[in-house]
Amino acid sequence: MEVTTMRVVDRWLGTPACAILTLVRRLTDPFRRPPADKPRRILIVKLAEQGATVLAYSSLRRVVEAVGRENVFVAVFAENRFILDLLHVIPPENVITLRTTGLARVMLDAFGAIRRCHREGIDSAVDFEFFAHASAILAYLSGASRRVGYHSFAGEGAYRGDLFTHRLVYNARLHAVEVFRVLVEALFLPPERLPVLDLGRLDEEPAPPFEPTAEELLEVSEIANRLLDRSQQPPLILLNVNTGDLLPLRRWPTERYVELAHRILERYPEVAIGLTGSPDEAAGAQRVADTIGSERCVNFGGQTTLRQLLVLYCLSEVMVTNDSGPAHYSNLTPIDVIALFGPETPAAFGSRSPRSHIFWAGIDCSPCVNAFNDRWSPCTDNVCMQRITVDQVFERVCEVYEMRRTSATGQG
Repeated sequence: MEVTTMRVVDRWLGTPACAILTLVRRLTDPFRRPPADKPRRILIVKLAEQGATVLAYSSLRRVVEAVGRENVFVAVFAENRFILDLLHVIPPENVITLRTTGLARVMLDAFGAIRRCHREGIDSAVDFEFFAHASAILAYLSGASRRVGYHSFAGEGAYRGDLFTHRLVYNARLHAVEVFRVLVEALFLPPERLPVLDLGRLDEEPAPPFEPTAEELLEVSEIANRLLDRSQQPPLILLNVNTGDLLPLRRWPTERYVELAHRILERYPEVAIGLTGSPDEAAGAQRVADTIGSERCVNFGGQTTLRQLLVLYCLSEVMVTNDSGPAHYSNLTPIDVIALFGPETPAAFGSRSPRSHIFWAGIDCSPCVNAFNDRWSPCTDNVCMQRITVDQVFERVCEVYEMRRTSATGQG
């Protein structure tokens, strides 16, 4: 099911569903037992976006430390569980997946997830999806007597009824790392204290680095050599052009990626360019590779598994990418990442890795996409991305690449 379809369904079916469940809650709450003194079995609802899962790592660790990893469960769309498994923060069997291959399948898996939550004795649920309706509904129907989520007190976000026992105000000035952590910390507080929170500075635990095996490194190196028709892998610079339909406003113009590739190839005759993308983006990435028209430029889109893609990052020097999942989970590897932001702000969603290099023009209307508007914008002309020039990005690529090569030579 496409992202746009999922958002339409979430809005038009989710809103009345939240209203009905709110009425059910108010009628049945007087007959329910009060919540336990403290959480014991916790459900985290983080359905979408693998990059955000990396940012949520500290919060997931906090929950695990509080109740033990065997007592923490995460509900996630099936295609987004890979990074969660990679982080090893909870047991694989505690990941509750929902497939998105059609509305009927999503609904069927949602009912299965709810039954699983009741069987597991879930007593607490935390909604990491900000103002999505589906996640609020899942948290409520999980049977949890303690439910934490962001609430639209004055119409500042999507209407989700009144399904949470611990209601919080979403603060758009906080980085996503803190946003997730606030949700988790609220779980351990009495609801009457909320939404006021004064937690002070919270420690951030970085996600563990991805460590491929020697066999995996050799396997992916052979894929690169086969595509490049080489016997030995050259230095690789990756371009993640994002030719899919997930928030097209975040795309840097394709012709600028083409120009950037030409300039890199001309400046560094030893370098090869690799285009990356999901299997759905493979055809679009190939068109970009054909436009670049160099034997030193190849398309990795659809040629690797997601795990092999992370291995490819380990074998590469630099990646240029729009604001998307790879901008975050690539930071689990040694690659330097140049991330291009526009409709969203890096102040809230930028990676904090020292190997992350961010561009953001910060024009008057940016950011226009946020949690309050369900990440939808009326914009049809992403000037915020067009303001980032090829000169700027090329200069940074050269700076980072040459620094890495100098460092590697010095270590040798």
